[in-house]
Amino acid sequence: MHDLTTPIELRRPALIHYGSGTLAKLAEWVAASGYTAPFVVADAVNAARLPVLGLGEVACFGTVVPEPDSENLAAAVAAAKGADLVIGFGGGSAMDLAKLVAVMIDQPLGLADISGPNRAPARKVGLVQIPTTAGTGSEVGTRALVTDPATNSKIATESPHMLADLAIIDPDLTMTVPPHVTAATGVDAMAHCAEAFTSKRAHPLIDGYALQGIELVGRFLRRAVENGEDTEARAGLSLAAFYGGICLGPVNTTAGHALSYPLGTRYKLPHGIANALIFPHVLAANAAAQPAKTAMIAKALGFEAGSEAEIRDGATAFCAALGLDMRLRAHGVDAADLRAMAEEAHAIRRLLDWNPRDLSVDEIEDIYRRAF
Repeated sequence: MHDLTTPIELRRPALIHYGSGTLAKLAEWVAASGYTAPFVVADAVNAARLPVLGLGEVACFGTVVPEPDSENLAAAVAAAKGADLVIGFGGGSAMDLAKLVAVMIDQPLGLADISGPNRAPARKVGLVQIPTTAGTGSEVGTRALVTDPATNSKIATESPHMLADLAIIDPDLTMTVPPHVTAATGVDAMAHCAEAFTSKRAHPLIDGYALQGIELVGRFLRRAVENGEDTEARAGLSLAAFYGGICLGPVNTTAGHALSYPLGTRYKLPHGIANALIFPHVLAANAAAQPAKTAMIAKALGFEAGSEAEIRDGATAFCAALGLDMRLRAHGVDAADLRAMAEEAHAIRRLLDWNPRDLSVDEIEDIYRRAF
């Protein structure tokens, strides 16, 4: 664990607009910055509401898919040719692709040329990120994930060149998110914070953001699920997602996300749902290694930390109260795949090496079976 004397680097977009109505700042900023050929990267839902951006007719790649793969990325890069500004408009998938498009546009590069840390070239275009869900916090990060269809594994790319010039976090854009998506993305935001909070490389600079993010989710997520037009709750979740995004850069996630990835690559479960299904089990499994911080997480979510089973039950009840079915089998997962999933998750060392306790393949399989 790091202390106050440990060096750490924290990057954020040069300009962040947060709060209701801040989307109106976009057109003014684009004009003032001299961009004339903006290009939007969006999923189909957000591609259908481009007029809210206030940019008039704007080019768009509007077929970002959940858990995008390298083929989806290649299509987006090809469509963006000639743009001088890339705008990510949507959830984490759209914003991750926007980052990659921004560093690959009009450059003879494939994903293999830039994947990993600090290999992406300097951008030749501007980059704006506008989240429409309160989950990933990708709008303030330097990392992007896509799936390699050949190996069915996540490919991570990280570079300061993928940091947005402008992030607009307008909670009004999240008002139409359905309850089940609100629940799943909210748990994802909270998982980012909780995993960073309990990581081996947790840092006091980040702990404050992490705990505030968890507390915001504990306070506002159920309210937003029950009433999507609750403006305060929506704003609170957008802030929680922002805090989670800050946690990802210098600290990042641990076992929870490593175990969730096979659910996305194998079964195409949305990232938020995959994380929600795994969160209670990893929180409980790690509790003995981080008892004080686990107790703080439990308190923020409204239950008392006790035994490993009590922690697992309390966190599961928190998620289930949001309307989420917390059984893997209810989401189409095949019990015959659990061992292979455990082996895949165990191989994600960039995350598991920082988990507060070591987890073997057998222990990971046991977590999956409990979640099943």
